[in-house]
Amino acid sequence: MEQRKLRFDSVLLPTGWARGVCVSVNPDGLISNIETSSKNGERISGITVPGMANLHSHAHQRLMQGLAERAGPGADSFWTWREVMYGFALKLSPEDLEAVASQAYAEMLCAGFTAVGEFQYLHHQADGSPYDNRAEMILRCLAAADATGIAATMLPVLYCHGGFGGVAANAGQRRFINDVDGFLDIYEILNNALHGHHQVGVAPHSLRAVTKAGLDAVLEATPLGQPVHIHVAEQIKEIEDCLAWSKQRPVEYLLSHFDVNKNWCAIHATHILEHEVRVLAASGAIAGLCPTTEANLGDGIFPAIEFMKVGGTFGIGSDSHITISPSEDLRMLEYSQRLKHHTRNALAEGAGLSTGRSMFERALNGGAQALQQNMGAIEVGRRADFVVLNDDHHALLGRAEDAALDAWIFSGGNACVRDVYAGGKQLVKDGSHVNATIIKNNFKKTIARLI
Repeated sequence: MEQRKLRFDSVLLPTGWARGVCVSVNPDGLISNIETSSKNGERISGITVPGMANLHSHAHQRLMQGLAERAGPGADSFWTWREVMYGFALKLSPEDLEAVASQAYAEMLCAGFTAVGEFQYLHHQADGSPYDNRAEMILRCLAAADATGIAATMLPVLYCHGGFGGVAANAGQRRFINDVDGFLDIYEILNNALHGHHQVGVAPHSLRAVTKAGLDAVLEATPLGQPVHIHVAEQIKEIEDCLAWSKQRPVEYLLSHFDVNKNWCAIHATHILEHEVRVLAASGAIAGLCPTTEANLGDGIFPAIEFMKVGGTFGIGSDSHITISPSEDLRMLEYSQRLKHHTRNALAEGAGLSTGRSMFERALNGGAQALQQNMGAIEVGRRADFVVLNDDHHALLGRAEDAALDAWIFSGGNACVRDVYAGGKQLVKDGSHVNATIIKNNFKKTIARLI
């Protein structure tokens, strides 16, 4: 990519909102210079904010969007939804996964996500046997990231067991299961395939899917300081089962048995008590919140007010992709706190401050940290990720700066996103991905075959 200069009418910088800002982007897609009050560069009208990190994605679950919304014969829950998901997961070929992931990643970019953490556990063939290339499935997600232009932190999942204490997996989990050596083979192949802005980490699926010895072995065999993501304390039954097994709650067990630090991301952490809130925040780990998925699955409400008060940082993810929208996830997060505490503007960081901006900037920082992606702010040295909101959209008319950000998050949603640049390249123009036709056609073929 050639060096380019972009001049933004209105842009959110770390120092606040500014007008007439020229941002220089070098051939590596990084910001090399910022000039304020400038007349240089290609003019970008509208309202520009940094690209957001989607820190938790199961790309294959985009396939079942809207297809698990019929009541079963008994009480529905996360656990009954999981059985439906397993049925879809068993159908996917590598080509299918690449098509579905490409569609999901293109939708992320169109919504304002410019990086994704792919928490991928579909490792094997439908009968549970390994592919000739053991990393085949996660490499398909990497190919989808390349096809769409999104930056990816690939998080191959360590999934060894079906329950706490090393319980054997069930038949529906046969595509997921690896021993430590099999997982490390996948990790090494993936690590050697990385390029560009992509990163790699490890993802123990959950405390019910790994043992301490198994996770210790993986952490010892892989680089220190990489991202470590884990589902934890998402469901009440998970809490009860963990207590029965270990006499500790999941977050208690995690924090007392592992060196949880700023490189870790605790996905969901929905059901945590006051002392767990304090210790998790003090560890520096990011709370990986997926508010629309958590609401869809009936998980519960994360104690975000309490977590923020003690210095905790969160990021957001679209997880099951029931919807793909940073604005909707932030809106759901705020509304959940309002419903729980009977208040308004629950997550604003002070009197007179914008609730949308308070949440948006915290999620920018938390997402970038969790994925170890060089993003989260429009400043020199960061990747040139820009989301341009259409100030002519009816929800944004007459709004500027924080008021426009609030209107996007609480009213306009994805329809407000006009253009998106990732690594300095324009990937979304007038609301559509530049490769939308090819991506959608491949997705349609997969849908026609599987559904």
